[in-house]
Amino acid sequence: MKRFNPFRALILFTAMTLLFASCNSGDKKTTETPTGDTTTTPDVKVNTIVTTPQLMGMIKHKVKDYAAWKAAYDSHDSARLANGLHSYVIGRGMDDSMMVLIAMKADDLEKAKAFAKDPSLKERMQKGGVVGAPEISFVNVVWQDTVNVGSIPRVITSFTVKDFDTAKKGFEEGRQERMDNGITDRQYGHDADDNHKVSMVTALKDVDKAKAYWGSDAIKKRIEAGGLTTQPQRFIFNIVARY
Repeated sequence: MKRFNPFRALILFTAMTLLFASCNSGDKKTTETPTGDTTTTPDVKVNTIVTTPQLMGMIKHKVKDYAAWKAAYDSHDSARLANGLHSYVIGRGMDDSMMVLIAMKADDLEKAKAFAKDPSLKERMQKGGVVGAPEISFVNVVWQDTVNVGSIPRVITSFTVKDFDTAKKGFEEGRQERMDNGITDRQYGHDADDNHKVSMVTALKDVDKAKAYWGSDAIKKRIEAGGLTTQPQRFIFNIVARY
C-alpha cells in the first residue's frame, strides 16, 4: 500500500485551484448581450439647432472708456428687464475695442422699441460715455446653433436681399463652403419689420482664411445667387461678457 504523501497532495490542490481561478477570470473580462455586443452606453447626440424664432435687440456704439461704460450698463439692468429686455452677450470690436456690440433677448417688440426711443436711455448712454449715435436694430432670428464653439472671434454681417426665402436657401447651401474657409454659422435672421434686411452671426476659426474668402470669386457667386442688393457689412468682435 502506498503511503499518503502530504507534499504531493499540496501540489495537486494548488494546481487545481490555479486552473479554476484562471477559467473564472476569463469569463469576467466582458459582459456580452445575447448578440455578442458589449453592454457599453452609446453616445447620445444632442440637437443644438434652434429654429423657433427669437426676437433679439442689437445695439452697436462707440464708448470713451469701456470699464466706465460697462459699470453704467450694468446699473441700468432693472430698467431693461422692466421693458422685457434680457442681456445676452457683449462684444468688443477686434480692430477697435472701443466699439461695443450688445445683444439682448426681447420679449415684446413694441415695448422694446419704446424703450429704445425713451429719452432717459439716451441720457444714460451719454453719462456712460457713448460716443455718437448708436445703431439699434431688432432682429427676428429664425435659425441658430447653440453648440459651444469657445471664445473664438465672431462677425455680424448685415445686408439687404430681394427675397428672404431665396437668401435663406443660399445660406443653407453655402454652409459647408463657409466651414471650409474657417467660418462656423451661429445664427441667421432678418429685421423684425423688414425681412429684406438680413443679418447673420458666424464664428471665425481662422480669421485670415475667412477674410481671404470674403474677397474671393466664390463669395461673389454666393452674393449673386442669394439675391443680395447691397454689399455685406461686417463687424468682427470678441465676446467679453455673457449673461
